[in-house]
Amino acid sequence: MTEPATLPTVRSWLPAGELHQRGTVLLFPGRGEHGGVYERLGRRLSADAYAVHAADSTPGDDLDTLARLVDEVAATSAGPIVLAGSDTGALQALAVAAARSRPPDGVIIAGLAAFGTTPQSSWTDELEARTACPTHRQRLTDDIRFVRGSLSAPPPPALLSAELPLDRISLPVLLLHGDADPVTPPATARSIAARLPAAELGIVRGGRHDVLNDLDHRSVAAHVVQWLERLRSGPDRGPAVVVEPLS
Repeated sequence: MTEPATLPTVRSWLPAGELHQRGTVLLFPGRGEHGGVYERLGRRLSADAYAVHAADSTPGDDLDTLARLVDEVAATSAGPIVLAGSDTGALQALAVAAARSRPPDGVIIAGLAAFGTTPQSSWTDELEARTACPTHRQRLTDDIRFVRGSLSAPPPPALLSAELPLDRISLPVLLLHGDADPVTPPATARSIAARLPAAELGIVRGGRHDVLNDLDHRSVAAHVVQWLERLRSGPDRGPAVVVEPLS
């Protein structure tokens, strides 16, 4: 009998001990990345009492293995369980959510990967495509675990978005995509959002491919927190703060 594959390790950021945990986010990174790349997001969400676990998963990981990881994290977590992913990790989050008999409470997908990716001819080109944030550019440049050039590799065929049963994903989904993403056109995110019954699409002005780690990462993280808060409150809950026009 074949032994089950080893689960990916995770990097975790947990709320401070005095905070009541409000929910859990399990994030799958994209091509070339590892869980530690999302430290900035993890620290920010954990400060708002959400536990964040970023997996050292890869685009080719078996979806059953990722589903086992979801089960393991869910068994020790409090509050809503949300899957998140960037690039190919976004497709993995959707695929796992669609396949599980007990789906998560929500999904966050950012910078969807697409087939037919234009190859990046140099490291400078890849950085330009990924992010305009100088801090994140330096982080990737200095990161010995980051795999340069991976953004030019096509996603695994198992993650072909056209084959994902998106119409079966009735749970809330937040899509985040940069309108200046040179890797995946925003039209791809709009097309996916149109196939999801309970989707919210957030377009980041000037955003590039790594939208969770781009120049406006603070605003993006704040929008994620607001969405998580609405998820906790139920499907009929609107924004807690409404800006009224002044007469």
